Amino acid sequence: MTGTGERLRFDGWIAGVGTSSGTRLVVGHWPRSPFGAFADVMVEHPDGERVLLAPSRRIADFVAATYRFDRIEVVPVTVSSVTATGDTWCVEAGPLRLRLRTGRRSALGLLLSAVPAPLARSPLWAALCDVPARLLMPGVRTLGQAAPGRREWYGARGLRPVVAADAVLAGVSLGALAPLDPPVAFGFGSAPRSPSLVRVTTTVELAPAGR
Repeated sequence: MTGTGERLRFDGWIAGVGTSSGTRLVVGHWPRSPFGAFADVMVEHPDGERVLLAPSRRIADFVAATYRFDRIEVVPVTVSSVTATGDTWCVEAGPLRLRLRTGRRSALGLLLSAVPAPLARSPLWAALCDVPARLLMPGVRTLGQAAPGRREWYGARGLRPVVAADAVLAGVSLGALAPLDPPVAFGFGSAPRSPSLVRVTTTVELAPAGR
């Protein structure tokens, strides 16, 4: 019987937005993780180039060993809520400035928020949700093989639509908010096509020692 490797848990939010320029952005904001609190941004350009913006070399190395990128930049990355209700976020990551606003939770968002936190954090729950997620949100997966030797589970605990976004990269506006289309290709699945902010617990399983 093959043993499992160490499992690392990341608790926070993932925001995925498209823009009318064709550039797609996925922001990870992780208040609780094995690396402490941090945020990172994955950028996919219209030509398919995939760029990681990470706040330290240690985090960049871990993320790049889990997902696929063509280029990595180690830059300061911050995510902050600029309203008391937490519906407007400001993201600064090296050359990127992103401001996004979320709307009210949908029926699916209300359903996910009702799932008890211990259950939502369970890889078994993420596995059970994989087929419904694929049916409801094409391109979305809640479990799969990440980079060679790593497995990953996403346990969603909430979902809000992103209703407005303003993104500037290297001083150039990326245009109006748009669907995340085509799907991003950093890993085995994409963020939802509709711009969204997902409350999530991500579990990454490393390859067993000696393999």
